[in-house]
Amino acid sequence: MAKVLSIILGGGKGTRLYPLTKERAKPAVPFGAKYRIVDIPISNSINSGFKQMYVLTQFNSASLHIHLASTYLFDTFTRGFVEILAAEQTFGDSGWYEGTADAVRKNLVHFRPQEPDYYLILSGDQLYRMDLAEMVKLHVESGSDITVAATPVTREQAVAFGVLSAKENRQITEFVEKPPLSTDISRMRIPSELHPNPEHERQGKEFLGSMGIYVFSADALERWLDNSLTDFGSHILPAAIEEGNVSVYLFDGFWEDIGTIRSFYDTNLNLARINPDFNFYDEQMPIYTHRRDLPATKFNSCRISQSLTGDGSVLTNATVENSIVGIRTYVENGAYLDGVVCMGADYYESTSRRAENRESGIPDIGIGANAHIRGAIIDKNARIGESCSIGFQYETYSDGDYPHHYVRDGIIIIPKNGIVPPGTVI
Repeated sequence: MAKVLSIILGGGKGTRLYPLTKERAKPAVPFGAKYRIVDIPISNSINSGFKQMYVLTQFNSASLHIHLASTYLFDTFTRGFVEILAAEQTFGDSGWYEGTADAVRKNLVHFRPQEPDYYLILSGDQLYRMDLAEMVKLHVESGSDITVAATPVTREQAVAFGVLSAKENRQITEFVEKPPLSTDISRMRIPSELHPNPEHERQGKEFLGSMGIYVFSADALERWLDNSLTDFGSHILPAAIEEGNVSVYLFDGFWEDIGTIRSFYDTNLNLARINPDFNFYDEQMPIYTHRRDLPATKFNSCRISQSLTGDGSVLTNATVENSIVGIRTYVENGAYLDGVVCMGADYYESTSRRAENRESGIPDIGIGANAHIRGAIIDKNARIGESCSIGFQYETYSDGDYPHHYVRDGIIIIPKNGIVPPGTVI
């Protein structure tokens, strides 16, 4: 049986997700009330039968390491593992990862002892569910050096993607990185015989956008990294296509890049819809995360509408609409949440600590009594005082850094461990 090694790329600073990445690596950002973003690619890999994984990172990796070490514990019979490889100084190289390809190149010394036949390169900030074994199978059958996962996109969406052109036999012939609307790429339309979904074709999804997911044959990866090229999408892929041995794997399911504050916010809230785009309720391909053994969430005379709540929370006489309530969240009497992504807390405060904090004017962790919040992200361990009003002052908010909060993409963010004093209006 061929051996596949999964490499999850999460090494960037995550500047587009700042301030959520101020104190943590991008893959460690909490998501969907109880998960971390990194749980998505790891779960896809596990569900596909690939249980040997490395996660590459170089910024704020402590919380990511704790999460992975306490979550993915394989037995000795599976020989599975999930290991972090942070950027490190060696006698041969003392620099940071300069790009996706450079990150993999600098860790080949760790990968080679596993003697893989194929490398599966995954992004650490995407939401999707894919049978990666099927992608590897098609890669092997094609005899290609590289297989690239791609999804149909419209011409307007194509400006944010690397766009691929492929023949009916799935061989990729051309690659254009993020073509502006002024650039004519009509020649790159998906051939009707190749298009995976006629309905999407009628909706104008006529181009193939690279998903940043690749399968490399082991010898091909060694060959293509024997240089100073730094990025798979911008450098390695275009050069390999010119050699004519790169194939496309067509993916027509839900896929979302959650690398910006807006996409993170919208994708979280979408999970709480009656018919969400991504379904967590799939017993055949579950999304795994840390087992916390928390008690069930308690609702004391609340009104909850189209929302998700994580384990171990307590909501009292509160109204929660179109929101995500993370683990261990206290929402006190009279609070109102609308369009709020609340990440929850890492721990419960003791009664004595709460009393000490109140004497100093520090609110409890969670959402205080009669606090009203709309259109916001509340990061972990944040303290929202009673009678605060957040998100009701203006119709739109200007991006910037403020005393108690940040605004990105028009969304208010209360940072991790942030304190919003009672009565504050934002």
